[in-house]
Amino acid sequence: MKHEKEVKKFVKDRYGKIASQKDSCCSCCGSPPDIVEQAKSMGYSEEEIKSIPTDAVMGLGCGNPIALAELKEGDTVLDLGSGGGLDVFLAANKVGKKGKVIGVDMTPEMIKKAKENARKADYKNVEFKLGEIENLPVADNSVDVIISNCVINLSPDKLATFKEAFRVLKPNGRILISDLVTEGELPDEVRRSFDAWAECIAGALQKQEYLDTIKKAGFRDVKIVAQHNYGEPGMDDRLAGKITSVRVKAFK
Repeated sequence: MKHEKEVKKFVKDRYGKIASQKDSCCSCCGSPPDIVEQAKSMGYSEEEIKSIPTDAVMGLGCGNPIALAELKEGDTVLDLGSGGGLDVFLAANKVGKKGKVIGVDMTPEMIKKAKENARKADYKNVEFKLGEIENLPVADNSVDVIISNCVINLSPDKLATFKEAFRVLKPNGRILISDLVTEGELPDEVRRSFDAWAECIAGALQKQEYLDTIKKAGFRDVKIVAQHNYGEPGMDDRLAGKITSVRVKAFK
C-alpha cells in the first residue's frame, strides 16, 4: 500500500510538471521534437489536431481512442485521465451540443490547463473534474462511452479502475481504451522504478492479464480491436519487443 501511494504521488508530480511545462514528456508519449508529428504517429489526423485547442496537444498517449469509439451525437462520454483535454475536445466535436464529455484527471495542473483550453475555445459541452480513476466523481449508470489514452497502466489498482468504469456506465455502455501491455517478463529493476511507472512501462500488465482484469470487473465481449509493437529511440534494450500498444473494446 505504501508503494502504491508513493507511485501515485510520483506520477502526479511528474504530470503536474508536464502540465506546467516544467518537465518534458515521458516515454509513453515518445520524444520527437514536434508534438504534432507525435500526435499523428499515435493515429490522430491533421484535421483532428487542427480542430481542437493547440495547447491540448501535449504529445501524451499511445493511441487515438476516438478513432474506434464510434461516438454518436448526443452521447455522454467520460475520459479517464484527460490531461490537457485532447480526447475530450475531439469527443465533444463528435457528440455535439446535445452530448457531453467529462474529463477526469488526478493532477490539478492538468485540470487547470484543460479548463483554460475549454474557456479559450468556448467549449460548452465539456466538463473537467479533479479525481482519481479508481474512485470516479461520476454518478452510477450515467455514461454511454468511456475512453482513455495510456492512463490505466499508471494506476496501481487496475481492477478498481475497471470496476469504477463499469459502475458509471449505462447498461450496454462500452469502453474503448488505448493502453500499453507487456508480452514477456520485464526486469525487476524496471518494475520497481518510479520513472518507469511515470513512463507508462512499469505498471503495464501482461496482455492476457489486462484483458482478464477487464472481464473480472464485469465487462463482456472484451477484445483487442487494434494493436502494434511499441518502441521509441533510446528505449531500454531489455524492453525490445515486450511492450505492445493496444486498443481494447468491451461492453457492460
